[in-house]
Parts: sequence; C-alpha cells; structure tokens
Amino acid sequence: MTRIDAKFAALKSEGKKAFVAYLMAGDPDADTTLAVMRGMPGAGVDIIELGMPFTDPMADGSTIQTAGQRALEGGQTLDRTLDIARRFREGDDSTPIVLMGYYNPIYSRGVDRFLQQAIEAGIDGLIVVDLPPEEDDELCLPAQAAGLNFIRLATPTTDAARLPRVLQNTSGFVYYVSITGITGAAAPQAVDVAPEVERIKASTDLPVIVGFGITTAEAAEDIAAIADGCVVGSAIVKLVGEGRPVDEILARVADLAGGAHRA
Repeated sequence: MTRIDAKFAALKSEGKKAFVAYLMAGDPDADTTLAVMRGMPGAGVDIIELGMPFTDPMADGSTIQTAGQRALEGGQTLDRTLDIARRFREGDDSTPIVLMGYYNPIYSRGVDRFLQQAIEAGIDGLIVVDLPPEEDDELCLPAQAAGLNFIRLATPTTDAARLPRVLQNTSGFVYYVSITGITGAAAPQAVDVAPEVERIKASTDLPVIVGFGITTAEAAEDIAAIADGCVVGSAIVKLVGEGRPVDEILARVADLAGGAHRA
C-alpha cells in the first residue's frame, strides 16, 4: 500500500473527500515552494502534486506555463525538484507527493535512474501527461513495479471504447479533467461532470478526483460532492506568481480545502 492508497483509505473511513493541491516546483524559487508545501498539510491538503517545470507543456494554461518558465529561468532542474520533495520528507512522512509533468525530462534522465531517485526522495506517484496507455512499457509498468502509483488522466473526450485502455494499469486514483481544454481555462459545472464521474466509477474501484478550472471553495465543494475529491492548481499557482506571502497563500489553500471537505 502506497501513501496514496493509505490516504484514500483514511479519508473513506472518516467519510471525507480528498483535497489535492498543485504547486510548480521552483516557482519563484525552491525555498518558497518548500515553505508552501510544508504548510499545506496543516491547511487541509491531503495530497500534494508537485509540478516538474518543462519548456514545452501541452496541457497547462497560461498561469502554470508562466510558473514553469519562471522556475526554469530561476535554475530549477529535476534534481532540485526531487530535492524539494526530499527536504519536505524530513518533516512529513505521511502526506503523499505526486510528481506531475511530461516525459522528456524523465526520458533524458533514464527511467531506472529516475525511479530510484524519485523513491529515495519520497515520491509516491506520477502523472505524466504525454504518455498514453500504448506506451505503458516506457514508464508506467516500471514505475508500478518499483512501488509508485501511475495516475492516468481521463477527459470529456475519453469515450466508452477508449476508457478501458485508459484505466488499464492505472493506480492510486483517476484524474478526471473536467473540461475540454487547458488548466485554468474554464470553470467546471457539477451537473456536467457528475455523469462522467459515474461513468468512470462504473468501470473502476479507484477514487476519481476532478481537476481543471476549480478556483473557489464553493466550486471545490460542488465538484468534490460528485466525485471522491478535487484538485486545485492554477488558483494557488496564481497567488505564488503574484508574490503573495506564504501565510496568505496557505490561508487561501485552507479555504479551498475546507470547501472540498464540506462535501
């Protein structure tokens, strides 16, 4: 059982939905990322998604793209991203960390070496946006053999013929992308998302977490109510990009987490 599996089991026993928060590693610097991360569990975050900055993102909206650019310009690397996780683990051995990003930096590093370093840093799962199920041999299967969850995205365009392939070899949870488009581009509506979540849950026992476009506590509550939880990224990354104090960022995180936990 991974930390992700244990977290969902604990939430289920408490009758709570999950709140997942995303941060771009190294934006605007590693110390700020680490300070926000360290405060997230106390603010109600159940799972942390740590973004790996990449030069050519395909699923990220302008807020997260710009955050990645700032991080890269500030010298953020894959090694420094893993170091953030390692330093976080020095004071927290229970909050799951999911690395989210693209395959190129992992491929360049070498899959075996990357997986060994990720596990040593305390990483629990991977979301690699540009690796479809047809490429499971590349990273998905080695990651799961090494003890990491490999979390797949399902979208509004994932039809009945495609869904079984998407769910095959997925573990930890299913990330449902609530809109057709990029992060932060539009607000999802629970009435539209609910049937899609039900369709996915009919085909898997994994938790289904909904993300993209959730920016308010009310939206977090509405979306979490029809799923197993929700993800917020751009709304948090935007505050970091504006240079808000860490305490202010965490207060906003706590507000969003409270919405999800009220569901």
